Amino acid sequence: MSKPSETAIVGSGFIGRAWAISFARAGANVRLWDQAEGAARKAVDYITGVLDDLAANDLLNGQSTGTVLSRIAPCETLEEALAVASHVQENTPEDLATKIKVFERLDAVACPDAVLASSTSALLPSKFTEGLKGRGRCIVVHPINPPYLIPAAEVVPAPWTTPETVERTRQFLVSAGHAPLVMKKELDGFIMNRMQGALLEEAFRLVADGYASVEDVDTGIRDGLALRWSFMGPFETIDLNAPGGVRDYAERYQRIYENLFPQMLRRVDWTGAVMEEVEKDRRKKVPADKLQERQVWRDRRLMALAAHKKKALKEIGS
Repeated sequence: MSKPSETAIVGSGFIGRAWAISFARAGANVRLWDQAEGAARKAVDYITGVLDDLAANDLLNGQSTGTVLSRIAPCETLEEALAVASHVQENTPEDLATKIKVFERLDAVACPDAVLASSTSALLPSKFTEGLKGRGRCIVVHPINPPYLIPAAEVVPAPWTTPETVERTRQFLVSAGHAPLVMKKELDGFIMNRMQGALLEEAFRLVADGYASVEDVDTGIRDGLALRWSFMGPFETIDLNAPGGVRDYAERYQRIYENLFPQMLRRVDWTGAVMEEVEKDRRKKVPADKLQERQVWRDRRLMALAAHKKKALKEIGS
């Protein structure tokens, strides 16, 4: 499988600069462009600090900060950024009208054989690519932020995305160190937000209905379910939780969930009365003026976890 070579990042906010780190670390040349004047250069300054942290945790594949940074170049124009890119990753705001305009321009300017990928987390690719001449090369590649620490990325085709585009995108992500989730067809919420949404719905219900505190719910995930989920998914979890495997688990425990399911069909307004309790509890834990500091803490904990998982894989030879 060939390594990524020439890539372009369109939009240099949180997601764009995170993709830049991921692609450059994998050996790709990254051209970074943002419509806001000076934003791409500021993004490179931010990236430098992150690379130092990654190097300290041995998460640059044995490379130096300078080596990875040398592959990232801010560009003054979109045309310059797209000139030789074989993979274009768009990271503009979650607004349909904006996406339509941006993709019209990308389709007109990018190399004819370049894949045009969007990082959108909510918009279906069919909604902003239908009218494009090159719509067959358009696709969604949605990460969990930050992608340089969390390898999973959703690959979501529109009905007209070509199989070649899907496969090229999958191979590109694998070569860049990612774990692609290749959807067979588009669906609101894709995969990860639908699963996360189901958990959040129940979390808000438990608090709103007085069954558990915010901290109880967080503890249940942090010190319970997430310990297994950090290295295996829900299907493997249940496959290992019954003597006869996944079928045995379903035959034993499906009735429990059949009983629960009707109770889970009522929504709680996340921004309604329950938010008073949720926000009050969270601000006790982390004051508003400490949120950014806590975000840095989160990313450093993710780095430590990524480093641990990398070491564990080496030890078992996977």
